[in-house]
Amino acid sequence: MISSDRKELSRRNFLSHSFCIATGVAAATVLTSCDSLKTAGNKKRAGQTRFGFTTYQWGKDWDVPTLIANCTKAGVFGVELRTSQSYAHGVELELNAQQRREVRKRFEDSPVKLVGIATSERYDSPEKAELNSAIENTRAYIKLSRDVGGSGVRVFPNSFHDGVPREKTVEQIAGALNVVGAFAADYGQEIRLEAHGNAGELPTIRAIMDMVVQPSVRVKLNSDIRDTKGDGFESKFNLVKDLLGQTLHLHNLKDTEFPYQLQMDLLVKMGWSGWQLLEVSDKVPDRVQALIEQQQIWDRMLAISLNT
Repeated sequence: MISSDRKELSRRNFLSHSFCIATGVAAATVLTSCDSLKTAGNKKRAGQTRFGFTTYQWGKDWDVPTLIANCTKAGVFGVELRTSQSYAHGVELELNAQQRREVRKRFEDSPVKLVGIATSERYDSPEKAELNSAIENTRAYIKLSRDVGGSGVRVFPNSFHDGVPREKTVEQIAGALNVVGAFAADYGQEIRLEAHGNAGELPTIRAIMDMVVQPSVRVKLNSDIRDTKGDGFESKFNLVKDLLGQTLHLHNLKDTEFPYQLQMDLLVKMGWSGWQLLEVSDKVPDRVQALIEQQQIWDRMLAISLNT
């Protein structure tokens, strides 16, 4: 758990650095402080899984400076940006080259790492034009992620359709992933296939991935209660554990329906060092304080797993 002194140090360093950027003042000493803080935040969990945040609902009205400031205050040093015109961060395809460089610099000059871009692109549509559009949009998001300093792009499988054999949909999704995966590799990016939609159950994800030949395409867990049914979560987890990418999504950690501790145990046991990104929509009076509370719960789970 990050101490209150550490969080206060994070806040002071970030605000000081932001002021220097805005006024054009040389900020060598502040940059040194930010670099030291970033190293400390990452070193704490070097070689093991880390806690992060995705903007989804709690961060939808935070612009980039506010997002960085709030994550720094909460001691959360990784963030994924959900794309949509309604998101205040404004990191969208329309950004020009200079704007993309500015976003990248803001994150690089802060303690917070930009983990990647979360899109809603999906490859299930039986309409060829829609499928082609999804592929082209994904290519554009791959470039955006690279330009702003991210390491990957989240995509969906997503659904089966009436009148279309499931096997055909699975094959189509895999084919699209091979196309965007090859493109992503050229840009040093990871394609993160999230377990989402009725074509996103983990056995189906495994079937899709068995047809994917691009190593840049990886699986993103979604902490979904449906993955606990049947043979149980550990059995489903084992289907895809060798395919996991560098991110997964968590939801409200107070929800006891999903076995978060078991998931943590399994990830720690296999030495997974990716980002566990909180994606929540619960109404709370203070989102920063709620984010701190969620991280504290997560820290306790990690401690249990490490000591098991």
